[in-house]
Amino acid sequence: MTLVLLTALSVLALVLLSGFFSGSETALTATSRARMMQLEKSGDRRAGIVGRLIQDRERLIGAVLLGNNLVNILASAIATSLFLNLFGQAGVVYATIVMTLFVLVFGEVLPKTLAIGDPDRVSRIIGPAIAPVVVVFSPVVFAVQMVVRGVLKLAGYDAGRSGFSMLSATDEIRGQVDLLHAEGSVVKAERDRLGGLLDLGELDVSDVMVHRTNMLAVNIGDPIEDVLQQILKAPYTRIPMWEDSQENIVGVIHARDLLRRLHEVEGDPARLDLREIANEPWFVPESTSLTDQLNAFLRRKAHIALVVDEYGEVQGLVTLEDIIEEIVGDIADEHDIEMEGVRRQPDGSLIVEGSVAIRDVNRAMDWNLPDDEATTVAGLVIHEARIIPEPGQTFTFHGFRFRVLRKVRNRITSLRITPLSRLERAATPATAPTGGTS
Repeated sequence: MTLVLLTALSVLALVLLSGFFSGSETALTATSRARMMQLEKSGDRRAGIVGRLIQDRERLIGAVLLGNNLVNILASAIATSLFLNLFGQAGVVYATIVMTLFVLVFGEVLPKTLAIGDPDRVSRIIGPAIAPVVVVFSPVVFAVQMVVRGVLKLAGYDAGRSGFSMLSATDEIRGQVDLLHAEGSVVKAERDRLGGLLDLGELDVSDVMVHRTNMLAVNIGDPIEDVLQQILKAPYTRIPMWEDSQENIVGVIHARDLLRRLHEVEGDPARLDLREIANEPWFVPESTSLTDQLNAFLRRKAHIALVVDEYGEVQGLVTLEDIIEEIVGDIADEHDIEMEGVRRQPDGSLIVEGSVAIRDVNRAMDWNLPDDEATTVAGLVIHEARIIPEPGQTFTFHGFRFRVLRKVRNRITSLRITPLSRLERAATPATAPTGGTS
């Protein structure tokens, strides 16, 4: 009787040990390495142990699975022997049923459920205990890994050179933010700010610059009184200055410098020399990434740069505020001019100016219009239609219907964008735009 009791207790202990390994596997694979790093920096020694364990997940999982299988097999063997002695040949069936239930409930489901509920906390609890197990089992795990890789290599798969496309750190963070937003933990504004920060490296200054056709600049050849009036009426503090032609930018005037100089000459505009007041213009290539341009702005302590193409022609200007707005959204102050760029309609459609940036529409409406080939809404329509459309023409692509409302020369100035219903999307080919005139 004593032997039976000891055997039963041994089986129970092995099942609990199986639960320990199962819970450890779940907690250590689900724990956040970034969270462990932060906790280690704050002085949590156990977080440091966990962080070192999950650095080599392959070895960790191999050791945990080895331990789990050893205790499960041993527990099943002992239980089968016990039930054979008690019930004869029928004990095999009884042992199978009992061990399946025990291992499933106490060795798998229960510990995994507890571990997945708070993996960071559980991993710090079991980390110091699992670390020596990983060290002891490492030689066996290494041998198993070599066998596995050899078998995979015979099957034509090189485990040392993964054929799967791995997510970059940026994509992983973006996916995590989108998931948290879908679950309600992150609001749309926070998601947009984080997404804007991640997108800086993928955007060029040409994507956010003010195009030269919309640039506010003053002519150094105009009467000084006229120049002063233009600067005073401008909603900006830094104004480019051109000479002979608008592409020939010769300086950038800061309103504060102008005011200081005007005070020095006792308010007499005739004594002003705009060339002395203006700062030297800073030209940057249009292919410069927003991350590099932001760093350059901070390094030079500058706020404005002129954007040029590969031929050195001025294409527009970019400011520090333009880049910051890609992260935090539009920044408005009491001097900003409100631009009527987007108007929502009662039927759910939008009336959009052609010069409105696609990214601004996506951010405002939570849409996913592509901005790889075009920066503005008008540019997207022209790119997809492969023509310069006329007013009244309608095109359907990317799940939206675009109707051209107005055009000035070759510029689309106004469009109506209507999201398609689910049935309309299913009936419209996604690969080619459809168009017509009505």
